[in-house]
Amino acid sequence: MERNQNKDVIDLKAVFQTIWQQRRTFYRVLPVVFVLSCIWIFPQPRYYTASVKLAPEFAGDMEAGGLSSIASSFGFNLGGMGGGSDAIYPLLYPELFESPEFVVGLFKIQVTTADRSLTTDYYTYLKKHQKKNPLTRSFKKAKQWVTDLFASKEVMVGGDGVKPFWMNRKDYGLYMKVGKQITCSIDKKTDVTTITVKDQDPLVSATMADSVRLHLQNFIINYRTSKARLDVEHYKHLADSARVEYETSSRLYSDYVDRHKEVSMQSYISRRDELEADMGLKLNAYTAIMTQLQAMEAKVQEKTPAFTVLKSATVPVKPAGPKRMLFILGMLFLATIILSLYLVRGELIKQS
Repeated sequence: MERNQNKDVIDLKAVFQTIWQQRRTFYRVLPVVFVLSCIWIFPQPRYYTASVKLAPEFAGDMEAGGLSSIASSFGFNLGGMGGGSDAIYPLLYPELFESPEFVVGLFKIQVTTADRSLTTDYYTYLKKHQKKNPLTRSFKKAKQWVTDLFASKEVMVGGDGVKPFWMNRKDYGLYMKVGKQITCSIDKKTDVTTITVKDQDPLVSATMADSVRLHLQNFIINYRTSKARLDVEHYKHLADSARVEYETSSRLYSDYVDRHKEVSMQSYISRRDELEADMGLKLNAYTAIMTQLQAMEAKVQEKTPAFTVLKSATVPVKPAGPKRMLFILGMLFLATIILSLYLVRGELIKQS
């Protein structure tokens, strides 16, 4: 029994002695790792991050049916949820940031670099004005050449701009890049929404953080009030039709009365009463529809959510990365572990 236990114990003293005897190997390998790490990490472009925090405030109570329809469009099945739905609704925001329609809508935002040398839309900025590591440029070009060589010929999409429904390969690559640079997180306890934008330029990161906040607010407002706004348009159409019918009926009644002022025959009086009654019905219908229209307009305002900005976007002063010293230290630590295991592999095998 003791023999089996001794076999399972590794003699650390012998292991460290083996490493100490081979210490010259570390003197040769670690400087090489340090130099290679510096060569790799220092040309990497710096990036900055800007964030915005906002808390949604919902006007009125949220109907379970409306929440279910919103959730189903993003792949969620909330079933017949009743009250307390306000705490769940913000959880859909991160899913919204993966929507092509939402991301493509960000491409038209105008951005300006911190040195004021460039002002263009976000799509052009991402496509043509991104700094790249010169060490990886040749490899990326070679990879792109090989990809283009074996890729099937793309069918050109008609029209101008990026089509969310049918993007080409390059636009889809930009769409995926935006998904990594612009993120949205939700605090499940407080429902505070945090929008974070990472970019190579500090002013662009702050500009996009604030613009994405506005884009999100407008997107949510339009979505929440879409049904009510459709009702408003419907009742406006009905009101216009009812107004035209009332004006036509009123004109017929006025013309008939003007043309038969001196007539006292019962047939003319009956016709006048019929026109007057018809005009009254048209007026009542028009008044009722206008009342419904005003109610629908009030419902749009009721369903419009408000957003309280807890933290506004500011231009970052210091870059967020890459962490060059941490990267170099991490590579040295990793090289030390791997080299140590390589040097003591014989001792470990012998002990086992």
